[in-house]
Amino acid sequence: MTATPSQNSSEARAALAAGVVCYLIWGFIPLVFQQMAHQGANAWEIMGHRAVWGLVWALILVMLSRQWTQVVAVFRQPRVLGWLALSAVLIAANWTTYVVAVNNGRTLDASLGYYLNPLLNMAAGAWLFRERIDRFGAAAIALAAVGVVLQTLALGHAPWVSLLLAFSFAGYGIIRKRVSVDAQTGLFMECLLLALPGLAWVVFIEATGQGHFTASPAATFWLLFAGPATVIPLALFAWAARRMPLSSMGFLQFLAPTIVFVIGALQGEALGALRIASFAFIWGGAAVFAVGAVLKVRRAANTAETIVAPEPGLLDDPAEDRMAALDENPPAAR
Repeated sequence: MTATPSQNSSEARAALAAGVVCYLIWGFIPLVFQQMAHQGANAWEIMGHRAVWGLVWALILVMLSRQWTQVVAVFRQPRVLGWLALSAVLIAANWTTYVVAVNNGRTLDASLGYYLNPLLNMAAGAWLFRERIDRFGAAAIALAAVGVVLQTLALGHAPWVSLLLAFSFAGYGIIRKRVSVDAQTGLFMECLLLALPGLAWVVFIEATGQGHFTASPAATFWLLFAGPATVIPLALFAWAARRMPLSSMGFLQFLAPTIVFVIGALQGEALGALRIASFAFIWGGAAVFAVGAVLKVRRAANTAETIVAPEPGLLDDPAEDRMAALDENPPAAR
């Protein structure tokens, strides 16, 4: 049955709302991790609980989407399982770096990493997959490169936190682009692989009196909240990305790092003139990137395909792979 215009309009509004909510969650999630740190949890304890409770919520998604047969199929494919193990390592490195950054006065560095991510993905697509970079993409990458150089001069060293966040997530997106598994299945398998060492660590620190899970009701709540804070925005993005045009997602993807930047600035992190200039170049690159995305959608409007913007790690069908050739912005995954 063909959807009516009113149904399409209603779904478009719902998709926009889902996209905005997921990026708002990613934008404000530093405050969640900082609350966990306020309860005494360090980055490794937070990561342990994030892996354990993320698995629970990922399991709920698999059950709702009825993808058990796909999960079982992954266990029968050692090569696919191996690639997912590598993607799990990369996303764990990304998550840990992010938690360490926002809990140690490096929130601005985290913001820079996720401004760089879509531009780095564009460059990686050209290098690895021979995707064409138009003049807007080239200009965006050039502006971002100037921003990184200025950031290096401002800090006195390379912005390692930002670069590690951007490169780990780009690598994660590349792997998930090439592995043929559905979004929920892939996320569940990654959480399962991470939950095993995560659970072992949580049990160990609780048994030795170093854990904080039972220290207070507030600590229990915030550490439990690591699960939905990880999985829900990914689920919202997976749903919204299939129903929104690239131009909309292209603008929304910069909402989260902008919020993170504001949080870092309000919390008093150092912002000298040179560092502000570096962010100005990054913002310029983001603006050029967004304009290019709008123009791509307009050019594609005469084609029969519906273009959406997938989150790296959430590609699960050939249509999404075609979209990845245009834009490989992830996630988030914070």
